[in-house]
Parts: sequence; C-alpha cells; structure tokens
Amino acid sequence: MIQTPAETARMAAADAPDKGLRPNALGLGRIVALGLAAVAPAYSLAVTLGYVVGAVGVHTPSAFLLGFVPILFTAFAFRDLNRAMPDCGGVFVWISRALGPVAGWFFGGWVPQVATFIATAALAQVATVYLLAAVGLESVAENPVAVVSIAVGFIALSAAVAVRGIELAAWVQYALIALQIVAIGGFCIGAFAAVAAGTTPSTGEAPNLDWFNPFSLDDPAGLVAGVILCLFIYWGWDALISVNEETTDRSKTPGRAVVISTVILLVLYCSASVAALGYGGVDLITADGTIDDVLSVLGPQATGEVFGRVITVAIGLSALAALFTVAVSTPRSWLSMATYRALPAAITRVHPEHRTPNAATWWWAGISAATIVLLTLISADFIGLAILAIGLMVAAYYAVTALAAVVYFAPQLRRNPKQLVVAGILPALGALLMIVAFGASALDMARPEYVGESVLGVGTVFWIGVGALALGVVVTIAVRPVFPDFFGRRTIPVGTVADDDFVIADPVESPPAAASATVQNDREVH
Repeated sequence: MIQTPAETARMAAADAPDKGLRPNALGLGRIVALGLAAVAPAYSLAVTLGYVVGAVGVHTPSAFLLGFVPILFTAFAFRDLNRAMPDCGGVFVWISRALGPVAGWFFGGWVPQVATFIATAALAQVATVYLLAAVGLESVAENPVAVVSIAVGFIALSAAVAVRGIELAAWVQYALIALQIVAIGGFCIGAFAAVAAGTTPSTGEAPNLDWFNPFSLDDPAGLVAGVILCLFIYWGWDALISVNEETTDRSKTPGRAVVISTVILLVLYCSASVAALGYGGVDLITADGTIDDVLSVLGPQATGEVFGRVITVAIGLSALAALFTVAVSTPRSWLSMATYRALPAAITRVHPEHRTPNAATWWWAGISAATIVLLTLISADFIGLAILAIGLMVAAYYAVTALAAVVYFAPQLRRNPKQLVVAGILPALGALLMIVAFGASALDMARPEYVGESVLGVGTVFWIGVGALALGVVVTIAVRPVFPDFFGRRTIPVGTVADDDFVIADPVESPPAAASATVQNDREVH
C-alpha cells in the first residue's frame, strides 16, 4: 500500500511496535547511568588523556570543549529523532525511515555494530587486565590465554545479567558509574589539593584559563588530532537510546538523558584534564609509562596508595560496566532489526518472565567471544589497532544520523523557523563536523608512521577502518535478497514529516493502531 506523506509522518511518530519488552521500567536517573556507563569514563580518560595532552599540551581542556561541540549538535538530532520515532532500534530505524533501507542497514546496522564488537573485545580485555592487576595478579594478566579465557567469562556474565532483566542491569550500572565518578572526583580533589599546597612534582603547572582557549594554540594540526581523540572518548552515550521502549515517557526521557549524559562527560573530562595538568604537567603525563595510562600512574601519586588502588579498580570496573551496557544495548538493536525483518525472525524471541531479548543476547555473547578470540589470534596488538579505527566508524554513523534528522524534519523546518536552528542548522553543522573529523582521521591513519604499523606504505589502522566499511558494503548488498520485505520498504516506509500532525517539541500521544500492524502481525506469526 502506498502511504500519503501525511500517513507516513503519522506512522513515523507512532509508538514502536510492541516487541515484548517491559515498559516504564527505567526513569531518567537510571537511563543516564546507562549512557554514562557505556562511555566508560574512567577507562576512556585513563587511556586517552595522555595522547590528547601529547597533541595539544596544556590546551587539552579546549580540545575537550571543541570535541564536545559536534557531539552536542549530534545529540540534538538523537533527541528529536527519538521524540518522533521512539524505537529501541534507534539509528537503524531513523536512518531507514529518512534515507532508505540500504542506508539504514549499513549506517544504522553494520557500522555501529562492527564498532561495538571491536569495543567489546577491548573492554573485556581491559577489564580483565586491570582487575587482575588490582588484586596483585600481574603475572596472570601477562598470559594471553588466561586473559582471553577470563574475558570470555566476563562476556558470559554480562549476558547473564542482561537476560535477568533491565532493572537489575540498571542497578548494577548505578553502582559501577558511581564508583567511577568517585574515583575521578577523588583524583581531582587530590591533585588540586597538591597544587594548592605546592606539593606537586616539579613538572606540574599552575592552572590557567588560557588552557580553555583553542585560539591561543599555535599548532592547528595538533588541535585537530586532539579533537579527533576526544570524539572517541565521548562515544557510547547513544547506547541509552536502545532502552527507550522500557523508559517512562519514552518519547522524551531518552532524549533528555542524551543531552544530560554528554554534559556530565564534558564536566568530568575537563575537570580531570585540568587536575592532571596542574599536578603532573605535560612532561610527566606524556612520559613513557604514563601516557597510555595516566590515571593509574598519577592517581596513587596524587591521592595515596590506598585510593590509587581504588582508581585502578574503578578503571577495570569502568570497562566492565561498559561491557554490561553493550550486553543490554546491542541485543535490543538486533531485536528491532529482526522485528522489521532486517534480521532472522528467531532473534525476536523475548524471555517470557524477564521480558528481555534473550535470543539476541546469547547470540551477542557468542559472537563477542568469537571476536575476541579471533582478534587475539591475528595479533597480540590487533585489538589495540582496531580500537583506533573505531573513530572512523563513529564519525560515519553519527554524521549520517544527523543528516537523517535534517532530511526527516526538513518539510516542517521550512514552515517553522523556531525549530530551524535546534532541529535543522545545529544537526547539519554536527554532520559537517563529523564528516570533517572522518576525513581528517582517515588521512592521519593512512600515514605509514601512524602508530608505527603499515601495509603497502599505508597505515594499518586505516586498512582496518576502511576495510570494515568496505566489507559492510559487500555484506549489505549480499543480504538484500535475504530480507526482501525490509529492503522493499514494506516494514519501514521511507518518508519525512510532511504535515502538522507531528511537532518536534511535542510528539503525537495517540497514534493510529495501523502504524505497527504489519510488523506486529509478523511477531504474532512467530
């Protein structure tokens, strides 16, 4: 059946088809905790801060501020798209609706999922190494077989917690994100106290407001490199969109949580960077043995050995918390894709008691375990190289999501100047900045001296990132005949907001029942 533009707009604004998940299970606080946990702020700071300082020196806070700009603009797009289409499929559904099924499956399905699987392998590995070190088992942490075995165990544990129910997973995240905030906050307090008392190492520098001014930096190339690193350190907050069908007021709460979580991250990162620079200075932070794990090295020095151990534990649990979040978010994305017939119908099975996507969760666990084993067998350093390539994928699907928002809301924006800036211009700028970040990252990664690894004179990280994207194009073409209903636009009609039935600031409260009939009937068959 051909929908009129008005019918397409009403269908898009309708509630997502019932997938069997538990409604109204999460409030704003718990969904913010899930979004923060997905970013793993303690781990992200520990392993990235030193390299940002190496790129921009004392202007690291300004790099965090500039890196936040495209993230915030993109967050506006996520917020408005979630209001219009509150579906646990998130970017997959939004891009499919605005730009078509091919773009939706590739940019909303393949790209974020490949990035997530690489991150999953790294998170499981990092959680294992840090927690072993925290209990004095450094020798075990140096054994690749032991690390992979324990990491696979953590993946299984994450799946088990996720299957038991969204409420349990959210409470676990509450505890883990609280520990991370305590650890980062304790480090900042200890470092600032040392600065005030004049007991910092000789390399420490007095905090200066000029650190927040990017225009006082003489090296634009270094600033670009620093900002690109910051994009990775912010990545992950969008995972909270996957639980939007289980939140109270699901058309508004997840969008608010997206903006709140990104602002909290900005405050944490800027505070920690100023504290680290004030305590250790550029020279100590970028020294060998410190640059790749700043918090674990400076933490005990600034706060004492006991709290330093807490920081090390927090970093390990930070990675574990992010792993738990992935175990919640990824299966729900698959559940949505399968519900719209873009993945096999078997994935739509939901646990009758816990109301969680148990089939998709255990599939995620199995594929994740296979991924970490495979990447470890390829090379002991391959996971680290693959993590660096994630920036390309993140910039790609964030940019396309922001473009999808502009395209989807364009008809309404032309008639509503009040929404033009927030829902049109800012997401468009976010998309442009993400495209620039993608291009700059690709050029940087292509250099043969990038991380000292190259193939045929081109950086290895570039091959991994571009190779993953190229493989996705091949896979997307291959699966088109397998899922004819989805790619034939019969489960997610393509269209835009073309009438006044949906207003960006106030989503439709009572959509027509026909909106989800096709997909719901398919669920009943299975």
